[in-house]
Amino acid sequence: MNQPEQIPHTSPPPSQGIPAPPPAQASPNDPRVKSPVVAGLLSVMPGLGQVYVGYYQRGFMHIATVAVIITLLASGALGPLIPLAGLFLAFFWLYNMIDAARRAMFYNRALAGGDQDIELPTDFGTPGLRGSIAGGITMIAIGAILLANTRFEISLDWIEEWWPAALIIFGAYLVWKAAQEKASQSVGGDED
Repeated sequence: MNQPEQIPHTSPPPSQGIPAPPPAQASPNDPRVKSPVVAGLLSVMPGLGQVYVGYYQRGFMHIATVAVIITLLASGALGPLIPLAGLFLAFFWLYNMIDAARRAMFYNRALAGGDQDIELPTDFGTPGLRGSIAGGITMIAIGAILLANTRFEISLDWIEEWWPAALIIFGAYLVWKAAQEKASQSVGGDED
């Protein structure tokens, strides 16, 4: 049985002036393909476009950033820095929309195999609830305080004066966690 002669496929060298092929496109029928326009429009609500594409952590960080800045602006706690914070909020909001649209484009190229340097989100579904001691304790504390207010009519006026303590505790936790990680890395490095 005669087989057809196979001709080896070789690409011409780039010096011959032949244009590079266009970037790979994901199939429009692939349900994982994300629309950059939809991602950008969803990011009018900061972080929602990133969540749509699958970058949940980044999306929630954007939501938290905007919420903190708006809270600080509304409380007047920034004093003379209010105009600077307002400008930062406007630029961050715009950056958020552009970031979501660009992530959708890069995501689609990576799905098509056109760009291997892009980090795809590891979970395409909705994020599941994972256990967290700190998160659980925080939710229990918030629930207990709100229950004390609604069920036993205990005033919440003290929260207005003491809420910065939560930031101090969280900051101390982050410093402690970083010190633990650094210590474990130095112990791991000594064993080599």
